[in-house]
Amino acid sequence: MRLSLSTRIFLGYAVVLATFGAVSIFSVAEMHRNQVEIRLVSEGYLNLSQDAAAIETFHKNQSRDTERLLDEKSVETRRALIRLARLYFPGLMAQKISEGRDAARKVLEFAPEAEAPFVHEVEQRFDELAHRYDEYEQAADAVFTGLEAEHPDYAVVTPRMDRVKQMEASIGVGIRLLHHSLEARILERVGLAEKRERRTGVAIIALSLLAIGVGLLMTTLSARTLRPVRTLTEGVSRIGQGDYSAQLGVRGDDEISVLAREFDKMARSLKEREAQLEEQQRALLRAEQLAAAGRIAAQIAHEIRNPLSSIGLNVEMLEEPLARATFGSEAEAQEAKDLLASVTREVDRLAEVTAEYLKLARPQNPTLTPEDINEVVTSVLDFSNEELQRSKVEVVKKLDPTAPKALADEGQLRQVFLNLLRNSREAMAGGGRLTVRSEAKNGQVEIEFADSGHGIAPEVKARVFEPFFTTKEGGTGLGLAVSRQIVQAHGGSIDCESPPGGGTTFVVRLKRA
Repeated sequence: MRLSLSTRIFLGYAVVLATFGAVSIFSVAEMHRNQVEIRLVSEGYLNLSQDAAAIETFHKNQSRDTERLLDEKSVETRRALIRLARLYFPGLMAQKISEGRDAARKVLEFAPEAEAPFVHEVEQRFDELAHRYDEYEQAADAVFTGLEAEHPDYAVVTPRMDRVKQMEASIGVGIRLLHHSLEARILERVGLAEKRERRTGVAIIALSLLAIGVGLLMTTLSARTLRPVRTLTEGVSRIGQGDYSAQLGVRGDDEISVLAREFDKMARSLKEREAQLEEQQRALLRAEQLAAAGRIAAQIAHEIRNPLSSIGLNVEMLEEPLARATFGSEAEAQEAKDLLASVTREVDRLAEVTAEYLKLARPQNPTLTPEDINEVVTSVLDFSNEELQRSKVEVVKKLDPTAPKALADEGQLRQVFLNLLRNSREAMAGGGRLTVRSEAKNGQVEIEFADSGHGIAPEVKARVFEPFFTTKEGGTGLGLAVSRQIVQAHGGSIDCESPPGGGTTFVVRLKRA
């Protein structure tokens, strides 16, 4: 399946976007994992470790106070320490253990699934510690009861105190194991987080470099795909400069290649059209020359036609006297008759030639039919578009779509419009603006050609429609004269307006259909 140029470029940059999107998603996912790890350590294990450390410190203080009871000799002081141990230490220890248990349960809410067994183990240790501490309180209370007496029975108290100390030591070991376990877990998670962070950094850098490479590859492919555009632009520039031999020769099956081939076809068509225009210009020049020759022929024919008629009549009158005349010999008589016949033949031949010249000089009568003037004007403008563009003439069309049809011979009217367009173009040698307007006015159809050239002097304007009058180098002076003759044959009129300040306007008026 062949993909279009736009689709290929879109897919290429979609791959680039997908690559960068994958890098971004990976980065966000790793950042989230790091955040979870940081929260697990900072809000979870670190708090649990602090709780365990506080319990351990509190337990050590309690152990020192219990050891002090045996050495204290003052009954009042001993009893004060016992009241303090009963009222302060049990409740505070229970609170610390309960806080540790609650902290472990909170950690379960956001801890990864892989950490759940360890957290449950910590929670169980806090439960076990609470149970063992209850047993310790009962044993310690029995010791406190014996020591409250004014004269304690140390034989009974001492074994009980040894048991309490053993329980304190066992509880202390459990607390330290819990504390060390949490500290080890924190170090382990921090180490894993550091390793993951290093791996993530390396992976992000590698993926970013991959994404950049994909982007550069897609950019290179896009530039290679769009390279013919520059060739196409250069070809258009050459066409704009009038070089119609430009051929791009771009191969391929994408849109630009197809466009380049169409451009080559257009250049060939323009070249052919340019040749046709040149041929038409030569034909028009020949037509003007023939028109001038026709006028000359008509003038000559008019001057010699009457004398030829007189000569022919006189020769016919000489035939009868010549028949009665007497000659010295038959040969002389025959020679005179032959000469007279020769004159008659030449007079007839010249009369025939004169008639042919008169036919050439007289223009054909127009075949008037209803014609859409806007269509005729548009067709002429399209025909002359290339020539106007090369002359840097901007055409502004103000054609009234409601203008009625006019009685006209399309072929002869095109000749008039082409002549007016050529005159306007030549009046704007350095470029300018040509405004073509049509409208219905005073019961007629008006077509106006207004250029922004240098204008026409008043003395010249009075003679622009005269035959053989021209201000152009190499001009024949027949174009406007023939145009006026054609318009007048249509029953219309043509006028020239050139107000002071520059610009010339020709207005053609034709009958409405």
